[in-house]
Amino acid sequence: VQLQASGGGLVQAGGSLRLSCAVSGSITFITRMAWYRQAPGRQRELVAIIYGGGTTYADSVKGRFTISRDNGKNTAHLQMDRLKPEDTAVYFCVATGPDVRGDPYDYWGQGTQVTVSS
Repeated sequence: VQLQASGGGLVQAGGSLRLSCAVSGSITFITRMAWYRQAPGRQRELVAIIYGGGTTYADSVKGRFTISRDNGKNTAHLQMDRLKPEDTAVYFCVATGPDVRGDPYDYWGQGTQVTVSS
């Protein structure tokens, strides 16, 4: 299973970016997809999750970020609006699905850099 994240880049504060994450390979189903981020010198943090029951966001991004999923294409997106310099980080996508034994497993993508200038 491979996850390919794209859409990162450099943007001015107040601007927008749209991240995408495409899942490929042998995965029978995906129960949830999520975005995490990690800024230099800081721990990785959860940004947003999308699952069967809905979505969940970190308080720091509520009202500015929107996670969505295209089930037919196993793709997730993160629309990021009103970006702030503190949103600067490497963003990782995660897909949760069964491993070879059928147990839930988090598959991680390689990360995409988002830099917000002030």
